[in-house]
Order: sequence, then C-alpha cells, then structure tokens
Amino acid sequence: MFPAKENLTICFAHAAYQMQARFDLRKTGVKSFQAWNADELLKRIGEADVVVSSGMWKNDLLPHAKKLKYIQSISAGMNQYSEELIGKAGVRLCSGGGVNAVAVAEHAIALILAVARRLPEARDNQHKKFWRGMIGDLTTREDEIMGKTMLVVGMGRIGNHLAKLGKAFGMKVVGIRQDPKKGTNGADSIHGMGDLVKLVPQADIVVLACSLTPETTGLMGQAAFAAMKPSAMFVNVARGKVADEAVLIATMKAGKIAAAALDVTAEEPLAQDSPLWEMPNVFITPHTAGETRAYEDNVIDILIENLERLWKGDQVLRNQVL
Repeated sequence: MFPAKENLTICFAHAAYQMQARFDLRKTGVKSFQAWNADELLKRIGEADVVVSSGMWKNDLLPHAKKLKYIQSISAGMNQYSEELIGKAGVRLCSGGGVNAVAVAEHAIALILAVARRLPEARDNQHKKFWRGMIGDLTTREDEIMGKTMLVVGMGRIGNHLAKLGKAFGMKVVGIRQDPKKGTNGADSIHGMGDLVKLVPQADIVVLACSLTPETTGLMGQAAFAAMKPSAMFVNVARGKVADEAVLIATMKAGKIAAAALDVTAEEPLAQDSPLWEMPNVFITPHTAGETRAYEDNVIDILIENLERLWKGDQVLRNQVL
C-alpha cells in the first residue's frame, strides 16, 4: 500500500537543484527533506517513501531503502536505474521525460546560431580587445541558417520542439526516429534510424537529440561522419556516447566537417587532455542544455501528479517506467 499523505516522507537528492525549497512553496503538507550529497542520501534514505533524484541515485541504495515505494527521476535519462532490481523491490519508477525538452531544443538552436555567427570567436576577441575585420573567404565567413537542412536524430519531445524552432528559422527539417510510424512530430519528413548514413549527406546541420540506448550507442560513427558534407555542422545535445568520440576527433582534426557544437561528451567532465578543448572549430558547453530556472518546478509538477494518482490507487503513472 502506498502511504497516506499524512504518513509520507519525500527525499529530494541532488547536489545543486533546490528541489525541497521549490516543493515547500506548493504547501502540500507532505513531509520532505533534501540530501545534498551521496553520504547524506545513504544515511537518510531509510526515512523515505519517495526519492526524487538523478545522478546521485545508486542501485546499491535499495537494501537501505526499506520504506521506498516510488522513485521519481529528475532527469529524462534513466541509465543509472536498474529496472530489474527496482522492479524486484516493488518500487515504482518514473522518468523526468519532458521537463527540459524546451530548454534542450532552445540550447541546440543557440549552439547552431553561435557557430554560424562565429560568436565564440567574437567573445574571445572581445577579451583580447581585438576588432576583427570582415572576412573575404566565403567558406569561413559568418553564415545564415535560413534555407539550410537540419537532420534531427531523435524525434521525441526535444526533437519535436527543435523541429518547430528550425522551421521558424526557415530551415528544412528531416527527422529520424526509432519508429517512423509514430509520425513526423513536426519534421518535414521522417525516417528510421537505419537511414542515418543515407540522409546525412543532405544535411547542413546534424543534431543528435535521441536517448542513449544500446541501439543508439555509437550511432554516429565512422560511416555517418564520413558521409557529412565538408561544410556541415555537427551538434550533440543527446548523450556523448551516441557519437563515437574518437571518430569525431579524427574527423575534426582532418577538417572533414566545418564545425562541431557539443553539450555532452563520452566521459564527463571532459578529460583535460582531450583534443576537443583546443580545436578552434569546436564549441563546448558543459552539459547545460537542460538547465533552466524552471527545472525544479517542472519535475515537481510530475511528482505531484503522480502522488495524486498513487493516493487514488491508479496503476498508470505519468512517465511511468515501472
């Protein structure tokens, strides 16, 4: 049985997000506490009926979580959760899917515009107090994105919003998703994952916006990078391991594509000795695409909806995994 409202205790576990503070503003009357680090979470998880967490979650916490009934992930990514172990423990599990879809799509567009308009270079020049002259070489001058073709790999919530933004900028949007029968989701055309290498040569911009799964790991590999236009831009706001990072580095070193904009890398933080740091045609943000001032409230909206469903005895939850 799921505990009644007056008997429920929620543990919010995150090193930075102000989850409990934002939850308290809802005045639900539900008891809660925040664990700011892994040691604190381990020490107090036995008090919790509900855990709201993401990267701080470890599956070996389960034996210590005797009261646990429901885990609400803060993130859309669910790789850290063992569905087998959590399911055996009889714990419900829901993702944070959709909480940052708008933010990630906007970030992808920001990366595209920044690279097209050479904004990272302009910022560097500003710090040097250097006024760069106009560029005569048409292949390296600032560019427009209107009229370009953007290939979006992953047409879920992020891909759907990215398609809308792309079309608002006058781009043609070609989408790829696991099941094309689910619809275009805003793209001009939709295709299966197996068509990636065939479609890449058409794209001026290739954006990864898919989940990391066994099927998508290394999806953007040797064949796909080799098929890109020399003038094309590669953007990754998905997960670092969706792209073969060694192949990406080799591609950038060889100058076979024009630019890359990365919010994610295979290992995070990116190793200090990675060549990506110093490549002039690579723009990196530190996995901040999903960061937004509304993040906590977006997660809490899902949490409260699911608590109401659990109190009513509903079997289906929002963003349900288990």
